[in-house]
Amino acid sequence: MRRCYACLISFCLLLATLGGQAQYDPKKVCRVEDGRLVLTLDLRWNAAQRREIARLYDLDSALQAGAFALKPVIADKGSTWTTRKLDANRFELSKEQEKSGGKDNGQDKIFLLDDKSVDIWTANERESVPYGVNRNTRNSVLQLSPGKVRFFMPGHRNARSVYLSGSFNSWSTRRTPMQASDSGWMVTLDLQPGKYTYKFIVDGRWTNDSYNKLLEDDTQGGHNNVFFCYNYKFVLNGFSSARRVIVSGSFNGWNTTELRMIHFGGSWMLPLYLREGTHAYKFIVDQHWITDPAGKVNRPDGAGHDNTFVGIGDTMYFRLKGYSKAHKVAVVGNFNVWNSGELFMEKTDGGWVLPYVLAPGNYEYKFVVDGQWITDPGNPYLSGEGNQTNSFLTVKPNVLFKLEKHADAKKVSVSGTFNGWNSNGYRMSQNNGVWSLPMHLRPGKHTYKFRVDNKWITDPGNELWEENEYNTGNSIIWIDP
Repeated sequence: MRRCYACLISFCLLLATLGGQAQYDPKKVCRVEDGRLVLTLDLRWNAAQRREIARLYDLDSALQAGAFALKPVIADKGSTWTTRKLDANRFELSKEQEKSGGKDNGQDKIFLLDDKSVDIWTANERESVPYGVNRNTRNSVLQLSPGKVRFFMPGHRNARSVYLSGSFNSWSTRRTPMQASDSGWMVTLDLQPGKYTYKFIVDGRWTNDSYNKLLEDDTQGGHNNVFFCYNYKFVLNGFSSARRVIVSGSFNGWNTTELRMIHFGGSWMLPLYLREGTHAYKFIVDQHWITDPAGKVNRPDGAGHDNTFVGIGDTMYFRLKGYSKAHKVAVVGNFNVWNSGELFMEKTDGGWVLPYVLAPGNYEYKFVVDGQWITDPGNPYLSGEGNQTNSFLTVKPNVLFKLEKHADAKKVSVSGTFNGWNSNGYRMSQNNGVWSLPMHLRPGKHTYKFRVDNKWITDPGNELWEENEYNTGNSIIWIDP
């Protein structure tokens, strides 16, 4: 069962840094089972990995040595740990969960690790999928209004306590008590749109929502329930005689059978969660594809047909000055699979413009002017080299990379885990002797370096770093949720 998310996140970051021969699954490192804290460890870890694990989990040297020596019982700081071998390489290290004398029994304080790590996990899970539809056979989870969701567990009227635990409360076992009613237990939460996983805890026993058929592996031999907090509704008015209506779009790979709409009050509708950004879609009415008659934006798909577009989030603008004699200008980028026949710009007195919705993130793009592909002359940020050079755009940046004292350099770029350590990196721009580049990075840990005229260097303005396989070091940056 997924409960120790703070330690799981920290361990995931450790594995990304250290690597090794052992096959790791960060979600299986720690858990709480029958009142015991359990760590699953591997004898194949090298000395550096063991030291890092000891640091993360506050295991002193005697406990660490005893654990990897597979001593059956180990005393440490007033606690008694036991070991149990699982196979030739893996074993479990466990101890009784500590209790406190106050009203709080300490179940949420199993590992005193940074809550930021838990928040990072939650934030990334919430936006981890482009869309989502709930599959409930009863309203055990009901969205009452935008952002307000009621969880209901029917029955169990003889239970002493019922708690709700999930990604929305960092898998806390005590933070979200449910209130008893004549028909079951319920609680209402304020949630942002997105994906959430959860379980009920009935008198200390972890229990699935039997009325929610949307499940995912909890990595402990069971499942977590999945719920989506909705933020959009597809509606098609009329077509009352139709037998079946499907909505299909770029967000679900143009699946022609999955998202079946409901006929209600003379209209067909489907509420769902859509991630921020721009999505193309169509309706399939009894196997006949149509654009949305009520849609505000229809664009060609580059293959002789039109799609309707919907944007979730804030609108930004692509602008190209000049080119007054051009007949057709389009925007292409990794956000539309570089389709040059789709996003055509509107001609204005000063040039060309296209309003568009992009989720917070980093993007590469070009303009296509009467068939000629060009980078954006008004954007100093670039990526790639030669014919593969593209303009680089950041929507809602949350970090600014800066490098000083290299004013004479001809080219400076930044590369790291966020772009697969691409040797060309993202090109920085110089202003008054300072090279800079704004970027949007997902919550969590990122490692990076600057490349100054083909020479790799760590960030002299950042004291955080770690060693790499070349013994040259990488700079580290943490992004809060």
